[in-house]
Amino acid sequence: MNNNADCPRQQAVALVRAYYEAFNRGDWAGMLACLSDDVAHDLNQGVRETGRDVFSVFLQRMEASYREQLHDVVVMASDDGQRVAAEYVVHGQYHSTDEGLPPAQGQRYVLPGGAFFDVRGGKLSRVSNYYNLQDWIAQVSG
Repeated sequence: MNNNADCPRQQAVALVRAYYEAFNRGDWAGMLACLSDDVAHDLNQGVRETGRDVFSVFLQRMEASYREQLHDVVVMASDDGQRVAAEYVVHGQYHSTDEGLPPAQGQRYVLPGGAFFDVRGGKLSRVSNYYNLQDWIAQVSG
């Protein structure tokens, strides 16, 4: 009988949980350690970026404009542990204007979101994030 920790599904769930725990600590190195060198990152309503180094630049841009914590994180994975989905609620503050978005004035927001992941070799090889951008804009513009 397999130990649950040895189950590919449980390993994948633990990997995504570690990724989000690092996010909530502001531990960018910890997040990056969960990613493959060639990670594909699908930005919400944006382009695909490829590579851990490019993802690091994305994290720096996010840190410059936002302070966020993820609450109510639920993680689900396929039996083979190769595909993972997560749902969460973002609690954030917009503190510095991000290019192309409304002016930042310390606005707070609460926004449901989700993500899909591919897992390869014990690392996240794809991160695809989704949230309602129009809802976020309405919250920070109001």
